[in-house]
Amino acid sequence: MGFDRRKFLGSSAVTGAAVALAGTGAAPAAAAAEPGRGARPRTYAFTVMGTTDLHGNVFNWDYFTDREFDDKAHNDVGLAKISTLVERVRAERGRGNTLLIDAGDTIQGTQLSYYYAKVDPITARRGPVHPMAQAMNAIGYDAAALGNHEFNYGIEVLRKFEEQCDFPLLGANALDARSLRPAFPPYSMHRLRTPCGRDVKVAVLGLTNPGIAIWDRAHVQGRMTFPGLEEQAAKYVPRLRSMGADVVIVSAHSGSSGTSSYGDQLPYVENAAALVAEQVPGIDAVLVGHAHTEIPEYRVRNEVTGRDVVLSEPLKWGQRLTLFDFELTWVKGRWSVSSVSASVLNSNTVEEDPRITRLLQDEHRKVVAYVNQVIGTSTAAMSSAEGPVKDVPVIDLINHVQAETVRAALVGTEWAALPVLSQASCFSRSAAIPAGQVTIRDAAGLYPFENTLEARLLTGAQVKDYLEFSARYFVQTAPGAPVDPARLTNAEGVPDYNYDAVYGLAYEIDIARPVGSRITGLSFRGEPVDPAARFVLAVNNYRASGGGAFPHVAGARQLWANSDEIRNTIIQWVKAAGTVDPARFASVDWRLTRAGVPVF
Repeated sequence: MGFDRRKFLGSSAVTGAAVALAGTGAAPAAAAAEPGRGARPRTYAFTVMGTTDLHGNVFNWDYFTDREFDDKAHNDVGLAKISTLVERVRAERGRGNTLLIDAGDTIQGTQLSYYYAKVDPITARRGPVHPMAQAMNAIGYDAAALGNHEFNYGIEVLRKFEEQCDFPLLGANALDARSLRPAFPPYSMHRLRTPCGRDVKVAVLGLTNPGIAIWDRAHVQGRMTFPGLEEQAAKYVPRLRSMGADVVIVSAHSGSSGTSSYGDQLPYVENAAALVAEQVPGIDAVLVGHAHTEIPEYRVRNEVTGRDVVLSEPLKWGQRLTLFDFELTWVKGRWSVSSVSASVLNSNTVEEDPRITRLLQDEHRKVVAYVNQVIGTSTAAMSSAEGPVKDVPVIDLINHVQAETVRAALVGTEWAALPVLSQASCFSRSAAIPAGQVTIRDAAGLYPFENTLEARLLTGAQVKDYLEFSARYFVQTAPGAPVDPARLTNAEGVPDYNYDAVYGLAYEIDIARPVGSRITGLSFRGEPVDPAARFVLAVNNYRASGGGAFPHVAGARQLWANSDEIRNTIIQWVKAAGTVDPARFASVDWRLTRAGVPVF
């Protein structure tokens, strides 16, 4: 049955009662035996399927390249592919012996999801139903945890999406800031019918990421709070067991590494899924999300019970489907989990489900037409392929637009005379602006995230610290040692989006030196940067809120902020300019060196 959020919040927020029934009609996967001496134990087997980090992917389509999705591993993406896998599993095991859940980050990530949040928003009066809700409802999801990107478009969009879903969005650690009661249902309870005794009760506990408090501060500050996963799991798992849950599954939008990208800004761990499994007794399996990695099966020994807890993370965007296979035995009047295993299925092994593609073909066509609108021309082709290791024009374009926007916003203020710098990352190594006509998808491809723009006040010394921190991204390489650009970046696992190039200064990064002493020749307009000088930094809200744990910026004075996505700012700039000419903004202001000798 559907979940009534108002009823939940009004009458059962304290007890957390959210019940959904699952499993009717199919022949249960059980081995029954008549009671009596010598009879075999009664057993029951069922499967819980899981996805995570779908990020707005319904079709096997890349809206930025305007063609079928492909990557080096020839993965496929999208819920239409997942639907085919799901139906195969249901046919093999009996629909009544399966559940389907998700671990979050559902409504952000593609131009399809953006279109129905911003261009033809689901929040409009008589607005459309979100394509992700339509697809997940049609496929028959039983529950989904909240991801951090669910909050990117604001709580109003999220609430409308929740209303449109036929399944609950779970978040045991997403609390109302005033009452500290759950703002979303913490869990759902599902009954699977068996031919040999009491129904099996399966509880799904949803946990989201504490980093939301930083990354989407503008949307959630004063409205919601996000305590740690371990704390809330320890609260709810015993409660679920006392309510009769035979099996407890955690759907966690949190990686398994035990690390945090935001440093010590929050007292809660970002990637805490394995810690939950290790510290909280009573959990049988954890569907892991957030980290965009593939973990078919990972076992963690619970420190209280000594039992293994099985974790699995399917690859992002619908590239994989996790299967948790459970075997239960009827022992002393109750069902007991005798074994759990996990595996993943690859969506590139099946065709898209025509039922899903037909359902959303009109929405797909609208978005394809939207992203192919011509907004200007470019005098030269620009690519981000070398952006991680070289100062390339296409990253300069992002920074130039950001710096111009901030400079214009500060006109008439006491900060107007200060020099404006800008930071940008190479979000995608495949982004490009072609020579000739430029479309929305070309410009949007430079900035796939929903970040907005801010202006923060920093000193010269702070800017130097910022650059030193950013430069940890490069692998230390001795002078004269062979250089392979493919192995030069992402040191210590630092992702591309956490390496910032700063525009408006000149500097070198000496990769032969240890981290913390790599920035040399730092200058502004040909003069060494004065540590006491003041600069305005045009910076995205993720970084300004502490994302990536860069020094100084989160605590720096905010001079200005914009609510429009940087992606849209770039699109509007191209429209206004008409022609994109790299000669207007591109220059080589930073380079990699070793002992003063350029690497490239």
